[in-house]
Amino acid sequence: MKIIRIDTNTADRVAPLAADFRVTLNGYKNIKSQPDIESAKEEIAEFLKSDYPVFAAEDDGVLVGYIVCRIEKPCLWVEHLFVSGEYRRKGVATMLFEKAEELAGAMGEETVFNYVHPNNDNMISFLRSKGYTVLNMIEIRKPYKGENLTTVINVNNNFFDY
Repeated sequence: MKIIRIDTNTADRVAPLAADFRVTLNGYKNIKSQPDIESAKEEIAEFLKSDYPVFAAEDDGVLVGYIVCRIEKPCLWVEHLFVSGEYRRKGVATMLFEKAEELAGAMGEETVFNYVHPNNDNMISFLRSKGYTVLNMIEIRKPYKGENLTTVINVNNNFFDY
């Protein structure tokens, strides 16, 4: 297993993972969807065009996970972290996340900021295992027209639709 940097020449290789990532994210909102490889290719191309560092885990020539980082000095944000189901719990996410921490460290920072769906228990557990226990900010917006919000989340004494 090795970590490789994704560039415009290798971007299409990570698109199937990015498409599966979107399906997984939709699932957190109870939205059923299918992988959209073309949209994923466009999304990865946009990340690269915006100079977001993108890395993938490669096992015997097959990409099995990826991470997208966004640098907004002095902060490094993890935008995406995804590992194919059959490769989970094998250290792949840790290897990818360590790459993000390495980039943050090279910038003189001690932490990485992470966007996480509040019901993504696997990612929250993963981050906690790495010492990420500080809730930094929450993102609040108005509901979209026709959006079906099915869950209520409690933060301190405040309740939010999700």
